[in-house]
Amino acid sequence: MRLQLALNVANLEEAVDYYTRILGVAAHKREPGYANFVVEDPALKLVLFEAPGAAERLNHLGFEVIADVDLQSAADRLAAADVEHVNQSEGVCCYAKQNKVISYDPQGLMWEWYRVLEDSPTFFAEPQVTCCAS
Repeated sequence: MRLQLALNVANLEEAVDYYTRILGVAAHKREPGYANFVVEDPALKLVLFEAPGAAERLNHLGFEVIADVDLQSAADRLAAADVEHVNQSEGVCCYAKQNKVISYDPQGLMWEWYRVLEDSPTFFAEPQVTCCAS
């Protein structure tokens, strides 16, 4: 499992340059208005959304998992704790087809547990699913 930190940035090119230098790795994926970095140590997935003028820098937080059993475990834990959540199967978000479990904290910050199934040529699929940039 790796922690995901998703940030809104005013200028994607400047942010990619900065994070490449401080993390010591190149962007893993680059698309218009979007980039992500996969860092092995510490286990981190940094996601950048170009969002000039965004009110918040923090877009959302999450955990990238390797197997759907980890998603089911997260969903079971949330259900047992009576925490509202949504399960999604094979939705497209952030240029990837994903299975995910989504929950929102009391102030509306999105947390997600997700597993990437395959790359997608589009940011969203039709119809649009709940996604980090919506």
